[in-house]
Amino acid sequence: MIVVFGSINADLIMFVDSLPGAGETVLCPSYRVAPGGKGANQAAAAARAGAEVAMFGQVGADGFGDLAVQALADAGVDTAGVLRAGVPTACAAIGVDKDGENQIIVASGANLRARADQVPDAVLGPGTTLVLQLEVPIEEIAALTARARGSGARIILNAAPAGPVPEAVMRSVDILVVNGIEAEALCQGIGGQGIGGEATAGPEAAAMSLAETFGVICAVTLGGEGARAFGPEGAWSVDALRITPVDTTGAGDAFVGVLAASLDSARGFEESLHRASVGAGLACLAEGAQAALADGAAIEARLADLAPARRLPA
Repeated sequence: MIVVFGSINADLIMFVDSLPGAGETVLCPSYRVAPGGKGANQAAAAARAGAEVAMFGQVGADGFGDLAVQALADAGVDTAGVLRAGVPTACAAIGVDKDGENQIIVASGANLRARADQVPDAVLGPGTTLVLQLEVPIEEIAALTARARGSGARIILNAAPAGPVPEAVMRSVDILVVNGIEAEALCQGIGGQGIGGEATAGPEAAAMSLAETFGVICAVTLGGEGARAFGPEGAWSVDALRITPVDTTGAGDAFVGVLAASLDSARGFEESLHRASVGAGLACLAEGAQAALADGAAIEARLADLAPARRLPA
């Protein structure tokens, strides 16, 4: 079973020719309202990939909250752990350019009310994969991580958006997932110039440092270059699915959700990394985050189009 503790948003999506620079205003004809939030996206991705998933978080008593909770239920996620807060549902303003690249601003709203004690001890244990992100209060993440570690659950932390993470949390995690920017920011946040006191030379070096320092598997996603992973048992590389992207907004969340679902179904790490990369690529083929997530059959159908993950030389 997968337990996701994290953010639940409504996304306001605007498609533009080019993303605005500092002080610049750009116009577009219209916008879409869609369910989002890293936690909700990852829960939906895992459920569509075939996993049993329960979501824990908070939304407001408003229309955006209704939209977000219904979308999770439609994806097959158990939403009994989603509570209603006395503040508005979180909202993200997302600009997407003609190449599918995005720019995002999030108003946290009810996500700041998410509490670790919403997750009962009964759903934590050796048969649970706990999935976390950084869009809810870090002190609540720390509290839940400590409980999950004591229960024997597998813990996956997507350290996104980039921000500081307590060392105790880092040492409790089994798998850390970051993009290139997040990998370098996390290293600098923990060790000033870097964990070892020196600046890291790029995202792969940062991911390797994180893995070595905390004894975790650190997977770093690299967009069109695929992903690399480093851990106590070695290093792996997987390419990206060859696609023409429409919207990359949900790609990272699809990667995390499909990785969690694959591991939860007792697949090995290399196979899970392969499936996660395929799922991330397919999530770029339609507009929006949750609307673009592939189901298990779609992922299976495209596995042969991407070379399996491979071990890197020591």
